[in-house]
Amino acid sequence: MNKTTVVRSLFLVLALTLLAGWGSSSGPDAIAASTPAPLSADNINLIFVVSEDLAYRASGDINPGTANLTNRGLQRSLRMATFLRRHVLGKKNVTGIYVLEPMTHLQTTGNYPDMAAPETIQQFALLNHITLSSALPPDYFPYTGNSYPLNASYASAVPLPTGVATPTAFCPNCQGLDFSDQKGDNETLVTGIIAASVPGFYVFSAPWEITSALMANINKLETYNLTLPAGYAGPNYIYAISIAPSGSASLVTFDSNLHPPSTYPKLPSPRPVSTPCAMQTPFLIEVTGGSGGAVVPANINTNETIYIIRHADAHPLAYWSDGNYVCAGQWRALDLPNALRGKISPQQVYSSDPAQVSPGTEGFSWSGVAPSLTAEPYAIANNLPYGLAASFDTTSVPATSDFFFTEGTFSNQKVLMAWSYQFIQPTVNALISAYFPHAVPRPPQAPDWPSDDYDTVWKVTLDAEGNLTVNNTLCEGIDSAQLPATCPKF
Repeated sequence: MNKTTVVRSLFLVLALTLLAGWGSSSGPDAIAASTPAPLSADNINLIFVVSEDLAYRASGDINPGTANLTNRGLQRSLRMATFLRRHVLGKKNVTGIYVLEPMTHLQTTGNYPDMAAPETIQQFALLNHITLSSALPPDYFPYTGNSYPLNASYASAVPLPTGVATPTAFCPNCQGLDFSDQKGDNETLVTGIIAASVPGFYVFSAPWEITSALMANINKLETYNLTLPAGYAGPNYIYAISIAPSGSASLVTFDSNLHPPSTYPKLPSPRPVSTPCAMQTPFLIEVTGGSGGAVVPANINTNETIYIIRHADAHPLAYWSDGNYVCAGQWRALDLPNALRGKISPQQVYSSDPAQVSPGTEGFSWSGVAPSLTAEPYAIANNLPYGLAASFDTTSVPATSDFFFTEGTFSNQKVLMAWSYQFIQPTVNALISAYFPHAVPRPPQAPDWPSDDYDTVWKVTLDAEGNLTVNNTLCEGIDSAQLPATCPKF
């Protein structure tokens, strides 16, 4: 064979490869030529992304001690988002995202909530967009944010998971998925979507136990007669029940073929910019029992340190909120382990329950997922247990202060606490006030937390006698003004 023939043969192989669809991807996560075409926007598409838990998972994706994602599991979720957006939705916008209510699935002897399901779909949520009104009436005006809400809330009062307080308001429009599927509430959610007959892309993130049962029950209730997967095939598979306008349904299976590395994700350029703490005026409050009229409360914790951070960037304009953070917040959340390295040393992470309802403009309500998903990457990178404050209404300042600072629960502990900023200062001031049972002298007060400050860290310390110190000398060092408006791509 002469040189010209060899060159022509190689060119022919390359051309056939490109025609087969292999030339657009390379490396370990290359997309197979057999990948189905994206789903039709004319259909009602029920898309099931299988999150991982202790029972059904890929090797190395779940931490057996915390039931949380590992670095590898987080890498998979970030890459899955791109596949889902491009190859399943065909780059079209999602219509609704429904995730497991974490407190309905407690795992390990520590009863840790299942945060893997919302984290599995978070990057995908931020690759979509939503248009909401900003400002206050009558000055509403529309603004499109790079974000999409995650529905994770409880739709009804009976029965709530163990350890969950009755919410001040339920949110049928932001209902998530119940691991126990009590009273068939998962099927009620999905059959309601089908009955509404609005075409689009409805994405569900839940463990295999819920995904398989929900697909089977919908198949039976709607008499689709589909041949469903016989068992768990791994976290790379996405299943879609696609319902045509005629009412006929088909099952479409996608294999993302992901092979994620085991290292923590490296953010692409541009990296978040490190800056000195500049968002708040520094303050230091010290309260010592027996000094200045202060009395150490009888039930106060001892040897405790709480590092308090605000949820990541969520309000590109005033009053704009969908309960989630926006793309700038994803840069912050993913960089948080790097930003806080050497600055804090928590033993566990806590946030509000993402199932709790967060109000928005124009009377809308959302699942408040931003605080929990802000701190989730930090917990993953540092192999820390993750807890949710679900036993009380987190808008209650006294209840929040009591939970974190009394009755000994967090004595001898260091905790990273991710919270909504409007409740941080009142909670700290409620704690300070507990040291001053009499009207005189007036307790010192922590200052307001600025509405545009996502960077500062408040440190609350209780010593061995219960004496209190609060300061704001720490910060993440991530400049919000320098964060990109579009999400990092993986």
